[in-house]
Amino acid sequence: MTATGTLYDKTKDHTARDLGAVALWLLVCAAMVFIMVVIGGITRLTGSGLSMVEWRPVYGFLPPLTAEAWQRVFELYRTSPQYLEVNAGMSLEAFRGIFWWEYFHRLWGRIIGLVFFLPFIWFLLRGRIGGALALKLLSIFLLGGAQGVLGWYMVKSGLVDIPEVSQYRLAAHFFMAFLIYGLLIWTALSLLYPARHAIGDSRHGAVRRLSLTALGLVAITVISGAFVAGTDAGFIFNTFPLMDGRIVPPGYFEDRWAAFEDLATIQFNHRVLAILTFAVIVWLWWQSRWLALVPRARRAANILLAVAVLQVMIGITTLLMVVPVYMGATHQAGALVLFTATLWLVFELRPVRT
Repeated sequence: MTATGTLYDKTKDHTARDLGAVALWLLVCAAMVFIMVVIGGITRLTGSGLSMVEWRPVYGFLPPLTAEAWQRVFELYRTSPQYLEVNAGMSLEAFRGIFWWEYFHRLWGRIIGLVFFLPFIWFLLRGRIGGALALKLLSIFLLGGAQGVLGWYMVKSGLVDIPEVSQYRLAAHFFMAFLIYGLLIWTALSLLYPARHAIGDSRHGAVRRLSLTALGLVAITVISGAFVAGTDAGFIFNTFPLMDGRIVPPGYFEDRWAAFEDLATIQFNHRVLAILTFAVIVWLWWQSRWLALVPRARRAANILLAVAVLQVMIGITTLLMVVPVYMGATHQAGALVLFTATLWLVFELRPVRT
């Protein structure tokens, strides 16, 4: 491995143009995953996620096309806990309104699979990828397949007895989406910018560790947000900064599982994690000001700070407005943007390999 440290040695078999094309394809896939996460948020917020009570991974590309087909899927839905306990008496027309969000969510996942798999095979046969990169991309594809299975496993939890998906499965599904997205972004950046810039400053290592801490906090805060979403904890205590006139809500952590099941505890923890993450990002930005960063790294630090400020504002606004669909979806998209910005700065602060 050279000092630049990359998945490929460009002087051998692959030109910068080849790797640039692969990187562009990965960025397109990442953008599609981004859209998928937003669609998933809208699906959850509109109560559409449990409208499709069967999973047909091979034959599920086409929606119901006839009146008989629509009646069949509607009758299946009418046996589900969500219909019986939440939407009893819903008309077929109203059912179609929630069905389309879940259908498009699943369809988009299949399209992502094709957009990833077909170019992967083409690049592989053309000799544009191979070795470590091919294995890494194959692993990402397998993770995508596992994500589809995990999604159905999550939906199944809401089709038995209680018309709500398990917050544990929802958090796992959400985390997996971020993991796949992060791997796509990191791999694309590694192909576009293989060179690592040496920084003649003893504080570089400390700032890099701080950036990794920020990335870890963003990930933990995102997972805590999934628990807020999975338990509808955002629909209570819709004031800020106090909760029911208190800093700490009543009944906080009265049970050992409260962090994952008590609504007040879940929301309070998400607030604390969000504030802590924001503080660390501000401190990271300030410390980075004293490093001799290359322009791209400096830009990444400045963008991270701006995104963090915006995401905090969106989060507070979403809470105060009692989570309307468009604000909930925006907040979820903002989490991905914040994750992207943090990951980018971590990438730019990579140590030089010798």
